[in-house]
Amino acid sequence: MKPKTLGLIHTSATLIPVFQQLCAVYLPGVNTFNIVDDSLVKNIISRGELTASISKRVADYISSAEDSGADYILVTCSSIGAAVEAAAEHSGLPVLRVDQPMADEAVQIGTRIGVIATLQTTLGPTADLVKRRAALAGKQVELVSKLCEGAFDALMSGNTAEHDAIVTNALRELSADVDVILLAQASMARVVDNLDEADKKVPIVASPPNAIKYLASIIN
Repeated sequence: MKPKTLGLIHTSATLIPVFQQLCAVYLPGVNTFNIVDDSLVKNIISRGELTASISKRVADYISSAEDSGADYILVTCSSIGAAVEAAAEHSGLPVLRVDQPMADEAVQIGTRIGVIATLQTTLGPTADLVKRRAALAGKQVELVSKLCEGAFDALMSGNTAEHDAIVTNALRELSADVDVILLAQASMARVVDNLDEADKKVPIVASPPNAIKYLASIIN
């Protein structure tokens, strides 16, 4: 049987090694390729929202991944989630926004859900997704959102230590007030691995492992 192929679409090259490692563990027999355009998220930041033109570009990348031989497509940026869902309706392939499996897990775990992000433009889309997935599950939830000011700029300038410190402090603060914490951006996931056990007072769910584990469950 021909191996399946997963096309990954990123808005930051920093995520490629993260997903390569996860795919090696959970999707060992699946071929992968990457499409990267960091101008997408930069445009969202500068314009303050996901515009129609940006959404069109996302749809074009999904079409390109399909043309490139993908059997499944994963888009790893939460800020463009709405564009991913819209494009998925017109694709002939399964297209997954990276944060959907994570949102489903958070809804299963608790009713008071913390959402933490390093970009304001990500908080809204992620909160909206969690509310819609909760409604589908027939569950009432309360969201508590927290923005990590300065963390994204630190990461983009190469100061990962400052980024990680800001996110870690936010996690510590939020963990006292919620049942579960959801990391709105894939770039935040590695911070959890370096947290002290004492700081993990509630479950913390991140999109990269959840998305890849979900794909592993549906790819034959």
